[in-house]
Amino acid sequence: MPALFIILAVILIVLLVLISNLKIVPQAQEYVVERLGSYHATWQTGVHFKIPFIERIAKRVSLKENVVDFPPQPVITKDNVTMQIDTVVFYLVSDPKLFTYGIDRPISAIENLTATTLRNIIGDLDLDATLTSRDIINSRITTILDEASDKWGIKVTRVELKNIMPPREIQDSMEKQMKAERERREAILQAEGRKKSQILVAEGEKESQILKAEAEKESAILRAEAEKERRIREAEGQAAAILKVQQANADALKLLSAADPSEKVLTLKSLEALAKVADGRATKLIIPSELQNLAGLAASLKACAEAGADEVPAEKEA
Repeated sequence: MPALFIILAVILIVLLVLISNLKIVPQAQEYVVERLGSYHATWQTGVHFKIPFIERIAKRVSLKENVVDFPPQPVITKDNVTMQIDTVVFYLVSDPKLFTYGIDRPISAIENLTATTLRNIIGDLDLDATLTSRDIINSRITTILDEASDKWGIKVTRVELKNIMPPREIQDSMEKQMKAERERREAILQAEGRKKSQILVAEGEKESQILKAEAEKESAILRAEAEKERRIREAEGQAAAILKVQQANADALKLLSAADPSEKVLTLKSLEALAKVADGRATKLIIPSELQNLAGLAASLKACAEAGADEVPAEKEA
């Protein structure tokens, strides 16, 4: 019985040892494995078995892109201006073996290399070029760091200048310059705004005058058309009145002709027509010969009447 327990214990220990040496490499990681103190293999994603007491995992390496924010570094420009610049470096491990054995402290090496490269680049630029050439500086630093870190199994993907901090007096001068530039642009914008406003007002007045002139023109046309319409209607009314008068005279003549009037009636009508003519504004009258005879007869009758009137008072006196 004791021998059985010993065998079972040995089997259990062996199983535990085997299970503990089963290693699962997760996604985006690789394990650097050493055998008897020297590099043996690089395990990628999956299940692996490590030989107990002979092999060991020297380093677990992440293949994800990493970001390192380095503190500000003092640099001097070409025109002897000292400023502080801090950088952000994006990198990933391209070769886990080189990353494990190529350099002792890779992040510290990248930081020092970044500071040195930054000083060399800024030393060839003046202050204005440094402030306006971030993209160029970023590209040059990225290229230099990527080439230098390649033998360390590191690939630098991007370097960004986070902050550029010139001396305080230069910052004050730049702020004043920016303020003056803003004021200048504001003055330009205000002048342009006033100009546009004046143009709009002038265009509005012009449009108003055009509309007013068109309205007066339309009003004059309407008045002329109304006056024309009035005169046409008056003329039509007068023509209609004259036509009715002529029609009435024609109807009267027809009735008179139908009645077969005597000569005395015709004479009386002639006298009435003559009286109407005399009431007019004409200064000359043309009297027919028949009416002249009639007028002489009337004059004789008037003379006889006056003579008879003179004789009557004489008899009364006698």
